[in-house]
Amino acid sequence: MSPSTITLLFLLFAIIMFVWEKIPLALTAMIVCIGLVLSGVLDVRTAFLGFIDSNVILIVAMFVIGGALFETGIANKIGGLVARFAQTERQLIIAVMLITGVMSGLLSNTGTAAILIPVVIGIATKANFSRSRLLMPLVFAAAMGGNLSLIGAPGNLIAQGVLEQGTGLKFGFFEYAKIGLPILIVGIIYFVLIGYRFLPAKQNLSIDHSVYAGDTTSHRDVPVWKQNLSLIILIATLLAMVLEDTIGIRFYLSACVGALLLVLTGVMSEKEAYKAIDSQVIFLFGGTLALATALKDTGAGLAIANTILGFLGDTPNPFILLATLFLLSCVLTNFMSNTATTTLLAPISLSIANQLGADPRSVLMATVIGASCAYATPIGMPANTMVLSVGGYKFTDYVKAGVPLIIVSTIVALILLPIFFPFYP
Repeated sequence: MSPSTITLLFLLFAIIMFVWEKIPLALTAMIVCIGLVLSGVLDVRTAFLGFIDSNVILIVAMFVIGGALFETGIANKIGGLVARFAQTERQLIIAVMLITGVMSGLLSNTGTAAILIPVVIGIATKANFSRSRLLMPLVFAAAMGGNLSLIGAPGNLIAQGVLEQGTGLKFGFFEYAKIGLPILIVGIIYFVLIGYRFLPAKQNLSIDHSVYAGDTTSHRDVPVWKQNLSLIILIATLLAMVLEDTIGIRFYLSACVGALLLVLTGVMSEKEAYKAIDSQVIFLFGGTLALATALKDTGAGLAIANTILGFLGDTPNPFILLATLFLLSCVLTNFMSNTATTTLLAPISLSIANQLGADPRSVLMATVIGASCAYATPIGMPANTMVLSVGGYKFTDYVKAGVPLIIVSTIVALILLPIFFPFYP
């Protein structure tokens, strides 16, 4: 059996087990990771590279920083301030999605979600709302907001590199926002009017392995200096992430520095820092990255893409081609991660554009925006995975809330793409 076929079988197994949920999602991810090694598809080093991926490093560090906000009570204080101005659940959804979306355009979408997750849990605790109805809109808004600028999501920069290397053209810094901003606005309106009905209402139960548990105990005994310092370190970390290119330090390293400072200054103990890290998220994300690597390296992902595109014929209708690329990106991104999907499909999209004499910016934009629609699974983007435990979500919760949003995003994108990025200018 070829490595490509084995990879496709593991993909099918992962999809079935993620939906069925008879065993924990993280365990399924690790079965796939180990299986790819035992079957010879990946060597051990390649299979476990996901566990030292920059996103995993960022997630671990931000769990510690977020944990400090809870240990000191700052998250609940911030939540109380926001709750004063947003009295109803739907008002909170608007505020959370708007703040997250805008921040994601200036900071990485994963980094933004990591910073705001503890704050939103504090809001839910203070306002006595189910956090499961706020955390999912948060991570969806982070994905949508990532398309407001060139630096909002890794896939944006990947597509820029492919475009520049292949044609010498470039996307402007805010050019993604021509499609991304309307999707964010319509997405917020959708959730306020209709989408909130699909959000799961889970009880705010405490979670053993994470201090993002919405702790309602009093923090009156926490020294003021600890509260102030935790907030200062959070703000400094955020600024360092925004100024990544200026200071020359990668954003995930800035997060690590912030986490280390919290322990070194005594704001958190070493034990509290370890407790703040949700191991399920790490194993799930690291394990599924092995599958994404196998899909790319064995050509299985390429085979899926070529099979679907092959049905369009040699001279496809431009709109149908754009729609196909968009939908293909949507499907793959929910199982490969948005970054891996863009890495796989961007060169294919560029080749199609060159072959048909079309504007490469058009097909690449369709690919990037489609790859950001990672709403239907907990593994589509790191932020989705981060809220899995703290939100008490099941795999099917993402499907119920995410698929309708994908449909809404697809409608908006397919209306605007031919207007702002015509296939044949």
